[in-house]
Formats: sequence, structure tokens, C-alpha cells
Amino acid sequence: MMNTAPSTAIALSSAPKLYRLPSLSMVVPNPRSVVVGYARASVLAIMEKAIVRGYLTISDSEGVFHFGSRTKDCNEVHLKVTRDDFWTRILFSQDLGFSEAYMVGDVQVDNLKAVFDLWLDNEAGMGHLSSAANRVASAISGLSNAFLGQTRWKARLNAIASYDQSNELFKAFLSKEMMYSCALWTDAEGGVRGDLVTGPTPGDLETAQLRKIRHVLTAARVKPGDRILEFGSGWGGLAIEAARTFGCEVDTLTLSKEQKALAEERIKEAGFQDRIRVHLMDYRDIPPSFEKAFDAFVSIEMLEHVGSQHYHTYFKLVDYALKSRNATAVVSASSFPESRYSRYQPEDFMRKYMWPNSCLPSATALIAAANSGSEGRFTLEGVENHAAHYPRTLREWGRRLEANVKQELIIKDYPALADAAEYEVFKRKWQYLFAYAGAGFAKGYITCHMLTFARPNDCPPTCD
Repeated sequence: MMNTAPSTAIALSSAPKLYRLPSLSMVVPNPRSVVVGYARASVLAIMEKAIVRGYLTISDSEGVFHFGSRTKDCNEVHLKVTRDDFWTRILFSQDLGFSEAYMVGDVQVDNLKAVFDLWLDNEAGMGHLSSAANRVASAISGLSNAFLGQTRWKARLNAIASYDQSNELFKAFLSKEMMYSCALWTDAEGGVRGDLVTGPTPGDLETAQLRKIRHVLTAARVKPGDRILEFGSGWGGLAIEAARTFGCEVDTLTLSKEQKALAEERIKEAGFQDRIRVHLMDYRDIPPSFEKAFDAFVSIEMLEHVGSQHYHTYFKLVDYALKSRNATAVVSASSFPESRYSRYQPEDFMRKYMWPNSCLPSATALIAAANSGSEGRFTLEGVENHAAHYPRTLREWGRRLEANVKQELIIKDYPALADAAEYEVFKRKWQYLFAYAGAGFAKGYITCHMLTFARPNDCPPTCD
């Protein structure tokens, strides 16, 4: 139940003077107070116009304010502002500012998903929060990603920030296959909302992730003895299944030393060290020995780290490595719908705190790049959108994070997190990620495409 305003609370419509912007010509002893006051008044005034769907309550030390209309079954959100830095973060950095405010405790939220749903439902009005300073910063960030993109040093830094973290952390919330990507759910687990209808069941995530791996390998049409090239090793989950169940050899590339070490350990435990080779290598550095050496290529949610100006090169190298006939490539990536895609993607929570310099593609951008990079030697065979499967995957990760990640476990790799406040910020970052991404996929703001390409005139499995 959302908090209700006390009798002394004044609604926007009855007291517009509360949102009158303070005069910058006033003589005041504390410049910070002026900035905070200006930011607070600006944000509240914008909320009055922006919230047309749902019902938002914001409370701070000066009052309680309501926005939108409360109706039956509407999305109700309550934000309790605990520090006034919240207002300047929101005004100058919008959704990035909100993520920072949440992580450091400037605002308390009962239901993060409800906040993101409200934001996306009222996205058009929220655009008015973009200040001139924020637009300039966003433009610079977007241009840098578009024209410089993932240079080799940026790619390595991205791997350090994203994956050269504690393997113990990822073990705590991923399935035993350690797939850090979208699972595929069926009626066997109650479908994409089964956890919400009947509750999660132990082993569901493992089943759904194994199904995803096998779906990818089946789409790649691999058979015993085939050689697979993989960009983005993860922790070896797909490579191990390719060797164990499909009888293949695998060369897999990663930029993360931590991932390589654990992947090789897991491969050895599974007994496939003679059939799987893990290379600490940028995909642009594949050796001459890889030319026309592979029957299939797979890459699961690695393309987000490539950068739009490198898509052509990426697929040129895939074409270089695959055999001239009877070869298949399967790629999947979190993506933007075509209506939202741009080469110029400004900094947000994901790009600043989770995957620096990342860039979500669109399906058509990848299809065009595959055609140009291969000089027409790829035929598009399949397009799938797995976005509906991602929210449950993220909810499962979130539950496991809450159940399994303990401070004493994490400080072994992150000594600074021995401080209780620092540990809380760290944990809130991951909570924010799962809720933020889950809302994006559920609302169609983000998609998740899997594309299958084959050589022209290759005979599909069903032909005579």
C-alpha cells in the first residue's frame, strides 16, 4: 500500500507557488541551496505535466506531492527523498541520475519495477527533464561511441568493468551453466510468467538455460565432428554443451582473464580440454589459421560490446572464418527496436555502471552488416525475438542474488566492500540492473534478437 499524504500536504494544482522557480537574482548566503531549490522546483513542475498514466507520490522534508490520477488497478509509485542531492541528480542526469540516487540512498523506493513502468509509460513527458548541460554531455558520449566505438583498449576496459569481477558473484546468481544471457521458457516451467503465477521452482533456470543453448546449437545445424567458432566465451557453458551433446570441437574467444580461467577449469572438470580451446583474444585478432576453418559460428549477447561502426568488420571476420559451403552463423543480442535504434547512444546506467561503451544494435543494422561484411555470401534464414523471455530470466537472477550473495563472500574479491555502506551501494547496483532491464524488455523498449545466417544455396535440414 502506498503512503498517503498527511492533511497538511498541498497538491500541485492547489498551490502553484510551491513550484515557482526561485529568482537567480536573489542574494542568498548558500549557493548550493539555490541550486537544490531550483532543481526541486523544476522537477516537481515537470512531473505535474509529465505524469499522465499512473499515480506518483513524492515526499521529502518539505512536503508530500501527488501527480497523475489514481484509478483502480493503476500503477502507484511512492518515492521518499532522503537527501536533497536527489533533485539535482534528476534534473541534470535524468534516468542516470535516478540510478545514482537509488544506489547511494538519496531516495527510497518500495518497488523498482513500478518506477520504471511509470517512467516508460510517461516517457514523452519525461523528456522535458533533459537540461542543456545533459543534452551536451549525452551528445558527446553518443558521438564518441558512434565514431570511436569499441577500440581494442576500450574493449579490454569494458571486459574488466563487466566480467573481470568476482567469479563468485556470478556463480551466486547464474544457473549452473553460468549463462549470462536470456533463457528460453516453455510450458514445462509455466511459461514466461510461471514464476509469478505458481512461484519459482528449483532447477527452472537451469532447464531454461540449457534449452537456450541447445536451441542455438540446433539452429547452427552442427553435427558430430564439426568445428565451432564462438565470440564471447562466457564461462564455457555453450562450448561444453557443444562438445558433450553435439560432439563438436570449439574455439572460443574472450577478453576476460577471470572468465578464461574459470571456463578452462570447468572445461577440464567436464573432460573436454582436448576439444575446447579458450583464447584470450580480441575477435579482430583471429589468426590466419582460422581462415575457412569452421563449420559454424555462434555468439550469444556479445555484439552489444562491438559498436555500430565495427559491425561490418565483425561479420567480415565471421565470413573469413567460416567454410565456403555448408556453414551457419547464429548471433543473438539485446537490441533496440528499429524505431529507437541510433548509432549515437548516450551514456545511461547500463553504459556507465555495467557495460562501458556498449551499444545496442537493431536487427536490421545487423542484417545489413552481415550482408555487406560477407559481400552477399550469407543468406538470412531466421529472425527470432526472445524479449518476452528476458524479464523472467532477470527475476530469477534477482532472487538468487538476494538469497546467495553475502557480504563475507564478496569481500574476498572486493575488500572495500567490508564497509557496510559500500556493500549496500554495490548490491543496489545489481538490484537496479535486474529491475531496469526487466522493465525495458517487458515494455518493448529493448528487444532480444537471434539471427541465423547460412551460405547461399546451402541445403537446409528439411530439403531433399
